[in-house]
Amino acid sequence: MIPLFVAIPLGMAFIIPMVSRKLTRAPDVLGNATMVCLTALALASIGRTGIYHMGGWETPIGIDLRLDGLSVLLLIAVNVVGLAATLFSVDYMRLYTSKFRYYSLFLFMVAGMNGVVLTGDMFNLFVFMEIASISSYALVAFGCEHEELEAAFKYTVLGSVASTFVLLAIAFMYGMTGTLNMAHVATKIASEGMSTPLMFALSLFLCGFGLKAALVPFHAWLPDAHPAAPAPISAMLSGVLIKAIGVYVLARLLFNVFGITDNLLQLLRWAGVLSMVVGGLLAIGQWDIKRLFAYSSISQVGYIVLGLGLGTPLGLVGGLYHLVNHSIFKSLLFLNAGAVEYATGERDMRKLGGLNKVMPLTGGTSLVGSMAIAGIPPFNGFWSKLIIVLACVQSGHYALAVTAVVMSLVTLSFQLKVQRYVFFGSVRAGLDRLQQIPGLMAAPMLILAVLCVGMAFLIITGMDTPLLIAPAADALAGGFFTL
Repeated sequence: MIPLFVAIPLGMAFIIPMVSRKLTRAPDVLGNATMVCLTALALASIGRTGIYHMGGWETPIGIDLRLDGLSVLLLIAVNVVGLAATLFSVDYMRLYTSKFRYYSLFLFMVAGMNGVVLTGDMFNLFVFMEIASISSYALVAFGCEHEELEAAFKYTVLGSVASTFVLLAIAFMYGMTGTLNMAHVATKIASEGMSTPLMFALSLFLCGFGLKAALVPFHAWLPDAHPAAPAPISAMLSGVLIKAIGVYVLARLLFNVFGITDNLLQLLRWAGVLSMVVGGLLAIGQWDIKRLFAYSSISQVGYIVLGLGLGTPLGLVGGLYHLVNHSIFKSLLFLNAGAVEYATGERDMRKLGGLNKVMPLTGGTSLVGSMAIAGIPPFNGFWSKLIIVLACVQSGHYALAVTAVVMSLVTLSFQLKVQRYVFFGSVRAGLDRLQQIPGLMAAPMLILAVLCVGMAFLIITGMDTPLLIAPAADALAGGFFTL
C-alpha cells in the first residue's frame, strides 16, 4: 500500500499526455480519478504504521518508505485538498490552455509531496522535494502572462537557493555519518552526539526548509507566487505544499533525526511569532484578494511553528491540528478567490462588492473560511488556536499567548475587510448579471466549508484526537527514529 502513494500519481502523470490528444475529456477524468484513489488510500491508512523496503533491501542499506501517525496526517491533508483542487479545475482551467499538461504537472507535484511525507532516506527526500518544487514552478507560470512569469522566476530562483542549502546539508550529513537513511543517522547522532559539521548541516537545513515553508525572513517568494498561480494551484501551494516540503520536514528532522533541544525549540518559537506578526501586519494593507490570502498564509504557518516550538504534548497537538485546519480553510479561501475571479475577472477588492447577492454559495463558504481562519467559534480554527494559546499559558509563555490572541484579532480585521468589500454592500455596476459558477467548482468549496465545521465537531467530541492528531503528535514526541 505505501508505495502506491507515489507510484499511482507518478504513473498517471505520464499516462495522461499519452491518451489526451485523442480523448479530450481524458485529463479531467483521469486526473480526478487518480485523486479519488489517493484520497481513499490516505483515509484507509488511518491507524496503520509500517515500513516498506524498496527492492527488499533492509535498513540501513536500502531505501525506506515509512508510514506513521505524522505521515498519515500529512497524506490525508495533501490528497483531500488535492481532490478538491482537481474537482475545481475541471471548469476553472478552461480559462487556460493545455489541460493535459496541467494535470500531468499537478500529479507530479502530488507524487513529490507524498514521497517527501513517506520517505525515510535523505537523498530521496531531496529528489521528491525537487519533483514537487519544479512542478510547482511550472504551474505558477501556467498562465504565461507577465505577472505569472515574473512570480515563477522569483519562486524558481529562491526555491533553487533553498534546494542548494538542502543538498549541501545532505552532503555534510553523509560525510559525517556515512549513511543517508534517517533512522541510521538518528541512531548515530543519539549514540555519538552532534559534531560541528552536523551542526552546520542542521543550520543549512533550517535555512533551506525555512525557505520552502516561507517562514519570515525567508518569505519573499510567496506573496508573488501564490496570487499569480491558477486558483487550484494557489490552494495547493498555501494549503499543503509549504507544509509538506517545509514545515513537515523541519519537524521531522528536528524531532526525529537530530533530536530536539531547548535552543532549537526557542528558535522555532521565535520563527513562529515573527512569521505570525509580520505576515498578519502585511496582509492588512493588501487590496488584491489572493495576495492578502498569501500573506495570511505566512501568519498562519507561524501559529503552526509556534505550537511545535513549545515542545509540550499540548503544543504539538495544537500545532498539528492547526496544520490540518489551515489546509482546509486556506484552500477554501483560495478557491473562493478563484470563483470570484472566474465570474468577474477581478481580484482588486475595491472594484468588487455585493457578490453575496449574485454568488450566494461563494459568499457563504467564504464567510465560513474567513471566520475559521480568524479563530471564531465554533469553526475549526478557533479550537486549534485555543489549544496553542493554552499550551503557551501552560508552559509559562504568557507573552506568546497574548501575541497569538492579538494576531487572531488582526486576522479577523482583514478577513472582515474581504467580506465587506467583496461580498457585502451594494452590487457594483456590471456585476449584477453574473452567471453562477459551474457545479464542479461549487462542490469542492461546499465540501471544504463543511470540513471547517466537521473538524471542529470532531475535536469537541474527541473523535479525531485518537485517530489523527494524537498519533501524529506521538510520532514527533517519540524522539529519534529507530532502525
